[in-house]
Amino acid sequence: MAKKAAKKKAAPKKAAKKAARKSAPAIALHPGIDKGLPKAAKKNFAGGTLTCNCATDPVTVKVSSQSAHNHACGCTKCWKPEGAIFSIVAVAPSDKVEVVANGHKLKVVDESALILRHACTACGTHMHGPVTREGHPFQGLTFIHTELSKDKGWSPPGFAAFVSSVIESGTPPSKMPAIRKRLKQLGLEPYDSLNPALMDYLATCAAKKSGTYRES
Repeated sequence: MAKKAAKKKAAPKKAAKKAARKSAPAIALHPGIDKGLPKAAKKNFAGGTLTCNCATDPVTVKVSSQSAHNHACGCTKCWKPEGAIFSIVAVAPSDKVEVVANGHKLKVVDESALILRHACTACGTHMHGPVTREGHPFQGLTFIHTELSKDKGWSPPGFAAFVSSVIESGTPPSKMPAIRKRLKQLGLEPYDSLNPALMDYLATCAAKKSGTYRES
C-alpha cells in the first residue's frame, strides 16, 4: 500500500516535469521569439517609445515610424538581454528617432563603428544606433530594439543574420545545427551575413558607386 501511495504522489511530479519540458523552447534564442513570432505588423502603426532598463530616470526614445528589416542578429556588437544568444534589431529613419528623456545618460559604445550604438551608462541598454557615415548605403537609418517598447504593432523579425557569429560570443559550435533548425522552425531563415535582399542592395550601391552597375 505504501509503495502504491508513493507512486501516486510521484505521478503528478512526473507529469509537471513533462509539461514543463513540452512548454520550454527546444533551444532558447531570445525571450522575444522563443514562444513564437507575432503574425504581422499592425496596420498603420506609426511607432512608439523605447525605454531603457533603469528603474529610475530611464532613458526614453521616441520613434515616429514603423520599424523595418527587423531580424535576429548573432553578431557580437548588438545589445541583447541577459542570457540571450541573439539580439532582435530593426531600423527606422534617423529623422524619426528622437531622445526625449535623460539623454545625458547615453554614451556611444564605439565611435569608430559604422553603427553608433548609444548605450545607457547606468543599465547598459543600447537605445539607438544611427548610421552617419557619409556615402554608406545605410546612412540615414538608425538601429533600434523594439523589445524596449510597450507599444504593440512593430514589424516582427523576418530573418536571422550573422548566425555563425554566436560562436564568437561563447556558443559551442556543436549547438549550431540545433540553433539553425530552431530558427527555421520559427520562420526565421538563417544567414551568415544579411538576408539576400539587403546584400543585393549593398552590392547595387557599390556597383553604382564604382560605375559597374547595369540594368540588363
